[in-house]
Amino acid sequence: MVNKFFGVLVLLALQQNVWAQSGPAGDYQEKPDPRPVNKASWEAVKGDQLHVAFGSTDVRYEKRNAPDQQNLAASWNAKAWRGERVHTQFLIWTTRPLNKVSVTTSALQGSKGATIPASAITTGFVRYVMTDELNKDGSGCGYRKPENFDSSLVADGIDIQRTKDIAAHQTQPVWLSIQVPAGTTPGVYKGTVKINAGGAVSSLPYEIEVLHHTLPAPKDWKFHLDLWQSPDAVARMYNVKPWSDAHFKAMKPYMQMLANAGQKCITATLIYDPWNSQTEDVYGTMIKWTKKKNGTWSYDYTIFDKWVEYMMGLGIKKEINCYSMIPWNLKFYYYDEAKGKDTLLIAKPGSPEYAAHWQPMLNDFVKHLKAKGWFNITTIAMDERPMADMQHALALIRKADKDFKLSLAGSYHAPLDKDIYDFCVASKEPFPDEVLQARLKKGWPTTFYTCCTEGFPNTFTFSPPGESAFMGWHAAYKGYTGYLRWAFNCWVKAPLQDSRFRAWAAGDTYFVYPGPRSSIRFERLVEGVQDYEKVRILREEFTKANNREGLNKLNQLLAPFDINAPKTTPAGNLVRKAQETLNTL
Repeated sequence: MVNKFFGVLVLLALQQNVWAQSGPAGDYQEKPDPRPVNKASWEAVKGDQLHVAFGSTDVRYEKRNAPDQQNLAASWNAKAWRGERVHTQFLIWTTRPLNKVSVTTSALQGSKGATIPASAITTGFVRYVMTDELNKDGSGCGYRKPENFDSSLVADGIDIQRTKDIAAHQTQPVWLSIQVPAGTTPGVYKGTVKINAGGAVSSLPYEIEVLHHTLPAPKDWKFHLDLWQSPDAVARMYNVKPWSDAHFKAMKPYMQMLANAGQKCITATLIYDPWNSQTEDVYGTMIKWTKKKNGTWSYDYTIFDKWVEYMMGLGIKKEINCYSMIPWNLKFYYYDEAKGKDTLLIAKPGSPEYAAHWQPMLNDFVKHLKAKGWFNITTIAMDERPMADMQHALALIRKADKDFKLSLAGSYHAPLDKDIYDFCVASKEPFPDEVLQARLKKGWPTTFYTCCTEGFPNTFTFSPPGESAFMGWHAAYKGYTGYLRWAFNCWVKAPLQDSRFRAWAAGDTYFVYPGPRSSIRFERLVEGVQDYEKVRILREEFTKANNREGLNKLNQLLAPFDINAPKTTPAGNLVRKAQETLNTL
C-alpha cells in the first residue's frame, strides 16, 4: 500500500512538473469519454486512408464516433463583409492512428491579382472537455455533484498546438477562421486547406465572396458587450503574484481577445470578495481601505489605476463597472491601523454602520475619478440585488455626487429605472416598451443577460453552438444595445479538461480556455455581435435613404428571434437562414 501510494505521489509530481514547464500554453491530455462507441458508425467508414470533409459550425462533433458523411461537404463557400471574421470547421476521421497531423493554409486568390493574405487565415484543432447537463427543472442553477448528472465529452476549445496525434477510430474537428481585411477588394477569393498526416496529404477547397459593405473595427462597434473579467483566475493559472509585471503579461493575450470581440466594459472591484467566494478564485479588492488611528479613512487606488489604464491601453475604455456596494455576504474588509491587522465589518444597506463605512469612500472615490478623468465613464455596479438595498446604496451615491452613474444586472425595477445608467435585465424579464424607447433615446446602455437560470438559449459547454450567435440576433430583435454574461474567464480547477463546477451547469463560468485558447462558443458569440452590427449599419443606411423596403426586410429578418424561439427551432437554423438573407441586402 505504501509503495502504491508513493507511486501515485510520484505521478502527480511529474504531472505538476510538466505543467510548470509548459504552462497553460502547453499540450494536455483530454479526459476519456464515458459514453460507449457507436461501432456501426465506424463500420460505415471505407478504407484506412485519411478522411477529411467540411462540417457545420452548428454541430459539436463526437470524438468517439465517425461523423455522418451524408451531412458533410467536399468544399465550403461563404459570404463576408470587408472587415468581418467568418469561420467553419472541417473534420478529420480515421480508422488508424495518425501521428503529427498538421494543417497548412495559403493566401486566397481573387481576380486581377487580389488576395486575402495567409496571415488572415487561422486554424486550430478543436479540443474536447468534460461537460454535464441541465437540472431536471430545465435550469442550470444550484450546487451540484458530478455523479448526479449525465456527463460527456464535448468539442469546444480551439487549440494553439500546431500538430496533433489522432488515435484510431477518432474524429478530430479543426476550426478554420478567415479575418477579411477591411481594405479587401470585393469579389470571390479561392484557396485550399491542406491536411498532412505522416506523409498522407489531403486538400479541401473553399472560397469567400467578399461583399461591398465594410464592418468597422471592433473598437468602433456599437454593440455593448460586457463579459466579466477575472484577473485572479489568470494569476492562479500562471502561478504569478497578483498585479505583478508577470501577471499583466499573462493577462494581455486574453484581454486582447476580449477587446477584439468588441468588449466595452472593464470589470473592477471596490472590495474584497464581492460575490461571496462563489467562484474558484476569490475576487480581490483593487482598492486598499485603511482606517487610521484617528478614525479617518485613506484609500489606495494604485491597483485600480493600473488595471484601468492597462485595459484602456488594449482598447477597452467605454465603461468602468465597479463591484460592489452590496456584496452577497455583506462583509466589508479593511485594514485597521489601531488594531494593526485586517478586519471586517458586516453591515446591511440602510444601517448607520453601512453609511459610515461607505460615505467617506464614495466622497473620496469621486475626487479620484475626476482627477483621473474617468468619472463620466465609471459606474457603481450591482447584480441581482434587492431593490430596497439598492435604494439605500443609491442615497449614499447621490450624496457623494448627483451625477455618479449606476449599473445593474438583474430584474427590472421600475422605481430605479431613471437612476440606472447601464441597465441589464434577465432574458425573460424584458423592459416595458416605453421604458426601452426612452432609454435608447437617452443613449443609455440597455442590454440583456443569460445566466444559469435559462436552460436555453445559453452558452454552456453543452449548449448548441448556434445559441451563442443567437444572442446578437436577439439583442437586435428586441432593440437592446448589447449583451452581458458572467464570465469571460472565471476558470474552474482544471478548465482545459473539465468544465464542470460545484455550482451551475458546465461552462457557465468561462468562454475561453487557458493558453490562451478560444472556443466554439466564443467564436460564435462574436459572430452574433458582427451580425448585430451589420443589421445596425444597414438600418442606418436604409433610414437615411428612406428605403422602406429595406427596413421592412430587416424587420422580417429579425422577427423569428424571440427568446423562446430555440424551444421549437434550433438556434443555428434560425441564425443561418437570417445570415443568408442579410448578406443579400
